[in-house]
Amino acid sequence: MSLPPVYIDEDVGHDDDSAVGTEGTPYKTLVHAMIKHPPTTASYLTRKSKTGAVGEDGDENARLEWKAPTKSAMKKATSLFENHKKKQAKAAELAIRDNAEAVKRQQILEEAKKITIKEDANLPKPVRIRLDDTDESKLKLGTADSKGTRIRVLGRVHHLRSQKDVMFVTLKDGYGQMQCVFTGDLIRTYAALTLTLETSLAIHGELRALPPNAHAPLNRELHADFFTVIGAAVGEKEAITNKVQADGDAQTLLDNRHLVLRGDNASAIMKVRAAVTRAFRQAFQEDRITEVTPPSMVQTQVEGGATLFEFDYYGEPAYLTQSSQLYLETCIPSLGDVFCICPSFRAEKSLTRRHLSEYMHIEGELDFITFDDLLNHLEHLICRVIEITLADPIIAAYVRDLNPNFSPPSRPFRRMKYAEAIDWLVQRGIPNEEGEPHKFGDDIAEAAERKMTDELNVPIFLTHFPVEIKAFYMKKDPADLRVTESVDVLMPGVGEIVGGSMREDSYEELMAAYKRVGIDPTPYYWYTDQRRYVLIC
Repeated sequence: MSLPPVYIDEDVGHDDDSAVGTEGTPYKTLVHAMIKHPPTTASYLTRKSKTGAVGEDGDENARLEWKAPTKSAMKKATSLFENHKKKQAKAAELAIRDNAEAVKRQQILEEAKKITIKEDANLPKPVRIRLDDTDESKLKLGTADSKGTRIRVLGRVHHLRSQKDVMFVTLKDGYGQMQCVFTGDLIRTYAALTLTLETSLAIHGELRALPPNAHAPLNRELHADFFTVIGAAVGEKEAITNKVQADGDAQTLLDNRHLVLRGDNASAIMKVRAAVTRAFRQAFQEDRITEVTPPSMVQTQVEGGATLFEFDYYGEPAYLTQSSQLYLETCIPSLGDVFCICPSFRAEKSLTRRHLSEYMHIEGELDFITFDDLLNHLEHLICRVIEITLADPIIAAYVRDLNPNFSPPSRPFRRMKYAEAIDWLVQRGIPNEEGEPHKFGDDIAEAAERKMTDELNVPIFLTHFPVEIKAFYMKKDPADLRVTESVDVLMPGVGEIVGGSMREDSYEELMAAYKRVGIDPTPYYWYTDQRRYVLIC
């Protein structure tokens, strides 16, 4: 009995729903034809209508002839077809098994809905604590021989691990973490069986010491006797572990930054950042430097017009501030040395770590100082902030986890003039951004600056930059009018962390600087007045 033919054209055929295997709509591959029409139900005819061989007499119609597949082609296609059948059979088996498990789980969940838990009124009233609380005056850890304090904690599920008769829930509340142990009816409730990461819980129970060789935050765990779900987080395909992953695509992680922040690494970074900010405030306060809060909406530029965010301010052009330093100067006569920790904005379309549209800017202005005083102050401030930050053992642990190789910088910092840096780069054949040898007047690019810093491997005060590449308000060095009394602080492995300078205190020189850089001094009347009414050093 002859079997109906199925047609395969390797050049113009299709292995999708547009083809049915007829001569007019052939398949593209033999194995796909077998899948659609198994060998027991069909025969196969193939051709290459565009790239196939022509006849011996040059007849190109020969390639249009339908022919039975060769033995080798049939053998290869049959092998692939058999593998496909095995995969299909295994998938069907798994589907049956999954369906059975789903039915069984649904039955378990339906039974779980009937289980209710109530708080035992005979138990002591729980003490509400945060998860990092270690106050021994109110907390006692239970042992095999004694009861521990009964506590109440609130937080979100950070980790979840279930065993046959016990469930371990690691709770987090932003202050710390705590391992909680669920047993008995607690793990058979519908809430426990459907518990998902990030679900908010209130848990009551006894605080106990860990058994031997066990590990948990603060070496303790909460043995729960009651819990309630405050808010259930989504699970399955929408679970947070599917939305954000440590090795996920960078753009996906940025789009889901609000969820990334819940991770251990991001949380640690934010806590260290907060600690460093506190340390700056403490260090400034120790030196009697007063904090002020300058405006974010301004009508003047500081770092160049190309990076200004412009907007309409009641019919007048205004900008988001690029820096608060000019405004800080206005406070010096009445407040003495001042600082601020405020946002700055730069309209720079870049994805590098050195170009941020918005960032927190720590800025200070000191009265009656010399350039050497400025450098000494910066060195003291940097080292003191690090000292304060690492004095907190919890923050120090975060720093070690985030950057195991970090060590505080040694003093004194190396002092290198810009001209010396240019010579250093030239001697080592490190080119400028145009690929040419560095020359006086070049704005040293980040790559060259980083290479120099990392090779020298010490903190550097890079000083005395040319007037032409620095801001108009920077004071010229009286000993060399080509350069300014300015400084960039460079750290190995990081690059520039601080930029500073002496301020031009001469009214005439400031007016000349406005003219040199093409700035209309009119909107800067309040800044210029600092040179008319008081001497700023």
